[in-house]
Amino acid sequence: MANKQSALKELRKAKTRTVRNVRTKRTIKSLAKQMLKDIEAGNLEAAQKLFPAFQKAVDKAAKTNVIKANTAARKKSRINKRIKQASKK
Repeated sequence: MANKQSALKELRKAKTRTVRNVRTKRTIKSLAKQMLKDIEAGNLEAAQKLFPAFQKAVDKAAKTNVIKANTAARKKSRINKRIKQASKK
């Protein structure tokens, strides 16, 4: 256990940040899952409506260093690719 006041404060800050980061990642995952489910079901309009929200969540996570910039770009690219492939069919 930490002895110093500053170390205790850092523990509190770390706990708060962890909660925030987990919430952000969970949001990204749930939006991605929902879009993929819509694509599988052939509901492209719903997937396309969710994409801007997904994009915003991913960009915000990358900006706040919850995920890395390349990871954000990769996630957006892969989801967008799936939407475009499904729309061609």
